[in-house]
Amino acid sequence: MRILLVDDEVEMADPLGLLLTREGYAVDVAYDGDRGSQLAQQEHYDLLILDWMLPRHSGLEICQQLRSRGDTTPVLFLTAKDTIDDRVQGLDAGADDYIIKPFELRELLARVRALLRRPTALEPMVPTQRLRVDDLELDLRNQLAYRQGRAIELSEKETQLLEYLMRHPNQILTHEQIHQYLWGDSVEKPTSNALAAQVRLLRRKIEADGGPPLINTVYGRGYRFGFPTE
Repeated sequence: MRILLVDDEVEMADPLGLLLTREGYAVDVAYDGDRGSQLAQQEHYDLLILDWMLPRHSGLEICQQLRSRGDTTPVLFLTAKDTIDDRVQGLDAGADDYIIKPFELRELLARVRALLRRPTALEPMVPTQRLRVDDLELDLRNQLAYRQGRAIELSEKETQLLEYLMRHPNQILTHEQIHQYLWGDSVEKPTSNALAAQVRLLRRKIEADGGPPLINTVYGRGYRFGFPTE
């Protein structure tokens, strides 16, 4: 079982990560919201343990981002927030459980075991592993697209871009929206033409010879995905 632990308190995160490792789990540790969000979206985990208050992206924001993508990976919040309103806000954001700092390690481990026993922890994201728009299908888990009998290998970034487009068919997605989705507030800023380059590479792979384009440029605004409607 793989666990992602995201907490900016290094003096707590590192010992907790070691404890979970000794319990037999494979644990990745991140110390800020940017890195935590990146790992949560790029890797497959059976459980996410998120501190609520994090630099750059809060645990609440990470949870909301994942749920908006259809990711059902169990989420356990670690937080000093202990009011009823705080708990309701966390659960409404998609959290599965909630533990108040400071906490007993035995209780934390018991909650981890309970969440990992849930069926959603065994088969996360099953309903949304494949997307289909028109004659194009995307296999998210394996980074493969299928069109007209062809299997098309995609890079990680191409998969993310195509997923975002396919989840918003026939909608204009601005350059800013797509840029934020692909790179967020990453410290390593992409070049100004990075998005255009990604779109160009993806088009070469998924477009059919002689057929209408699936990725349509809306000049001055962004892109629209899908065949034109009459």
